[in-house]
Amino acid sequence: MKKTLSVILIATLTSFFTFAIAKNFIYDDQVFLAETSSSKNGDLHFANYVEPSSSADGGTYTNLEFAAELASKAVVHIKTEKKLTPAQQAHPFGNDIFDQFFGGRGQYFRQEPQQGSGSGVIISADGYIITNNHVVDGADEVTVVMNSKKTLTAKVVGKDAATDLAVLKVEEENLPFLNYGNSDDVKLGQWVLAVGYPLSLETTVTAGIVSAKYRNIGINQQKGGNSAIESFIQTDAAVNPGNSGGALVNSKGDLIGINSAIASPTGSYAGYSFAIPANIVKKVVNDMVKFGNVQRAYLGISYFDSKSASAEKAESVGLDKVDGVYVDVVLEDGAAEEAGLKKGDIITKIGSREIKTGPQMSEAIAQYRPGDKATVNYIRSGANHTANVTFKNKIGNTGLVKNDANEQLGATFRELTKLECKQFGVKGGVQVSAIQAKGELAKQTRIKNSFIITQVNDDMVTSLDDLNKVLASGESDLQLGGVYPNIQGIYYYIVRLKE
Repeated sequence: MKKTLSVILIATLTSFFTFAIAKNFIYDDQVFLAETSSSKNGDLHFANYVEPSSSADGGTYTNLEFAAELASKAVVHIKTEKKLTPAQQAHPFGNDIFDQFFGGRGQYFRQEPQQGSGSGVIISADGYIITNNHVVDGADEVTVVMNSKKTLTAKVVGKDAATDLAVLKVEEENLPFLNYGNSDDVKLGQWVLAVGYPLSLETTVTAGIVSAKYRNIGINQQKGGNSAIESFIQTDAAVNPGNSGGALVNSKGDLIGINSAIASPTGSYAGYSFAIPANIVKKVVNDMVKFGNVQRAYLGISYFDSKSASAEKAESVGLDKVDGVYVDVVLEDGAAEEAGLKKGDIITKIGSREIKTGPQMSEAIAQYRPGDKATVNYIRSGANHTANVTFKNKIGNTGLVKNDANEQLGATFRELTKLECKQFGVKGGVQVSAIQAKGELAKQTRIKNSFIITQVNDDMVTSLDDLNKVLASGESDLQLGGVYPNIQGIYYYIVRLKE
């Protein structure tokens, strides 16, 4: 009995002392950690998204819910339809060789209009929407499905192949929209959201971080040629087909990029996506709304940097020791030549922006118009210099480039009347009425007066406005398709615009 009481007494005393020690040495520290997120042993924090400067409520937690809610209302689903010509709608089906030898007429099937899908971002309450050029390129009909499920018909205001951007307009008021953020302030490791309509799903939000800046992947050169501008923000937010044209936003819900491409061996998300920086987007969109085309500034050089050159070449010109862009060729009568830049100079700054790579320089110049002035810092023979540059346009002067087919192609055009359209069997078109001897049509093609242009590349042309919009899109290689009155067949001519 005494032994049993001794055991109980010892157990009780042990429990009491254990509780006292835990209260004094453990619980106090736990309360301290919960209140201050730190400890006496160092700066320890709970596992959370820490981005104090960009949280919506000014706290130490990045609240992505606010940005997701805001962006979801302003990102729309874009659906496109491309109508086919009568010749495209009917295709021979069967064995053409047997038809030739035995006089068979073959079988035909009717091909349905081609449909596409993408995303877009509302940027004004009165209905301006940004998307990718490749989402609406060649489309005859564009419809926009709002987050509220309301469907609206959209008009294409402008397209630019060089940056892969397009502007749409819907006739609606009081729409939710996103404000532009400053993409120059985007930091590596920063949390971002990608918002869009991937794989024909409803509004989808994915999160990731900025994994790189100033990426050049060569995708815009397929249509934009030498005028292509690429300086992508790379993220690991999941983006799939259908996300194109959607929003990349920061934790405040500011638009910092337009999702445009993915790096993938399969065509679906494989880890990296690319967005056009908002500062480029803002300038290009403003140009298209105000002028009808992009007013692109040119410095007038060819160049390379330490990433595009071999290690030996970079070392030979000093790019192994200095970050910058090496001026390889200075074009005659260009902006750089007039400012005094020479072959061998290394550009390190344009305006307030530091220049370390070619994509950085392209992004910096893309935010200027012809006639704008900027300071250019460069290194020559080891010494720092500054030049004052006045940017020029693609034809070598400082004026704004007009959206004018007559000037760019070197010919006079007129629209067909309704009677002529019926007579020639076309829905519409633009007829060549006079060709200038020194114009691009005369120099590059054998096109004749009276030729009726009905399409350019993938775009149908029924009016001068259609033709001007295609020419303003930034595509350098143009395939003009059309017919001659009273002559059977469709004729095609290739024209490369000056750059």
